[in-house]
Amino acid sequence: MNKVFLIGNLTRDPELTETTSGVALCRFAIAVNRNYGSADGERKTDFFNVVAWRGLGETVARYAKKGNKVAVSGSIELRNYEDSQGVKRTGVDIVAQDVEFLTPKGNGGDGFAEAPSQQGAKRASLQAFDDDGDIPF
Repeated sequence: MNKVFLIGNLTRDPELTETTSGVALCRFAIAVNRNYGSADGERKTDFFNVVAWRGLGETVARYAKKGNKVAVSGSIELRNYEDSQGVKRTGVDIVAQDVEFLTPKGNGGDGFAEAPSQQGAKRASLQAFDDDGDIPF
């Protein structure tokens, strides 16, 4: 079974591209802190490249940005390639099956972007309610 669950912060803004056949592909990276430290108390951080396809990739590209905390579940994929000097290399990607946004939307642009249906909507203001103490039934 090839399954991975990671929680971390985006290290850069997601990059949305398309394959030659028009399939959406989003690449981003997350920094994941280890839950233990070294002998001197310093905590290590691992960095993972993540790939999200199709609608999931479009959603991540639209709403996530550098610094946001996300939970990613997916699988590990190894890819072999040759670098510009002809040296054979291996790359490791996490292929996302699900991405959950964990950073709450805050004021001043912090957190994830609002959904398009909410961007132009005004918040309804609460009005005072005159409660005379009567039970309405």
